[in-house]
Amino acid sequence: MAHTPSLQHRLPNEGALIRAPRASEKTEQAIAQSEALCRAKGARLTPIRRRVLEVLHGFDKPLGAYDLVDLLGSQGRRMAPITVYRALDFLIEQGLVHRLASRNAYIASSNVSSSRKTTAFLICEGCGDVNEITSPDVADTVLKVLQEQGYQPRTRILEITGRCAHCRDVH
Repeated sequence: MAHTPSLQHRLPNEGALIRAPRASEKTEQAIAQSEALCRAKGARLTPIRRRVLEVLHGFDKPLGAYDLVDLLGSQGRRMAPITVYRALDFLIEQGLVHRLASRNAYIASSNVSSSRKTTAFLICEGCGDVNEITSPDVADTVLKVLQEQGYQPRTRILEITGRCAHCRDVH
């Protein structure tokens, strides 16, 4: 499985970006909400799962599993890839993280309360920005089509690629 050999283009100062001041309060709020959700479901957000979730919340862009291994290893003992994958599986199951199949990468959910609903990601091919959206209209339309087709989805994640307004204006 391929991974980014160096995160320097995204991480000029790894430690600073993981705990970026602009994301710190937002990240802590998201972690507290995630812990409460896990408790309510009878699930446990272990220290490893929590750390993976913190790193994902600290970035504006999706990260690959091996990017996470590298980042978590930069803060002490190197974590085995299987450990990160298991943490990601748990976080996805709880609706706290989404896997973007088109990028083979993971992103923290910006709306954990809608984990079982249809989620759409707008993925910019120019800058790589990803915006998570939940729309009742989109969800209703997708649900209607699924029911008409008699289809039972495992997940309802839409990935829409294109150019964001900024990249469209620049090019």
